[in-house]
Amino acid sequence: MIVGLCRIDLFLPESRSLKAKRQVIKGLKDRIRNRFNVSVAEVEHQSLWQRATLGLAMVSEEKGYVDRTLRQVLNLVEAEPRLLVLDHVFEWY
Repeated sequence: MIVGLCRIDLFLPESRSLKAKRQVIKGLKDRIRNRFNVSVAEVEHQSLWQRATLGLAMVSEEKGYVDRTLRQVLNLVEAEPRLLVLDHVFEWY
């Protein structure tokens, strides 16, 4: 069994309120859940207007499948025009 984790630090330059930030983040999380078989949550910076950190987790028998899927999720996040990816980290267990 392989557990893949990904942490993605985000900057939302046009966000002017928590409500605006949450609208973007919620939509992004919903797209990730609907398109990929991964768990996703906002894990840090919940009270900041322009920052967010997403945590993703996936379990599978094959490391290559988990790696490809998490990288596809990262590509989807990077393609979102309302935010910038500041950093990302992958971990395997």
